[in-house]
Amino acid sequence: MSDYARAVSSSIEPASPQLLEHVPAWLTVPEIAERLGVTLARVRQMIEDREVLAARVGDNRAIAAPEAFFDDDGPLPALKGTFTVLSDGGMDDQEILEWLFTPDASLPAPGAPIDNLRAGFKTEIRRRAMELAL
Repeated sequence: MSDYARAVSSSIEPASPQLLEHVPAWLTVPEIAERLGVTLARVRQMIEDREVLAARVGDNRAIAAPEAFFDDDGPLPALKGTFTVLSDGGMDDQEILEWLFTPDASLPAPGAPIDNLRAGFKTEIRRRAMELAL
């Protein structure tokens, strides 16, 4: 693991109690690798490149990403741009994760912003993310 990758790994924060409450399932780095049929290094690169966001979960503080971030082909394509909009608006990774998984009854599809991204409402979710930045 490179020094930069080690620094990225060490900067991943533990999931907040609110986040643990809202995210129904997490996948650890080895579980993601197995599910997608890729190497551990490729999964670490996904996290480093912010294709997915991760948090430390469980008693052993394993690095894990929400299962909802993945489909059969890998990370949801709409995630990376959405992360960028939210981080440009001043949110850190924990705040982004909490926003994506907090239910919002005013969204077009039931559930949280992540559910709406999965349902194809990328434009609406990014519009709301941009509004947060104002």
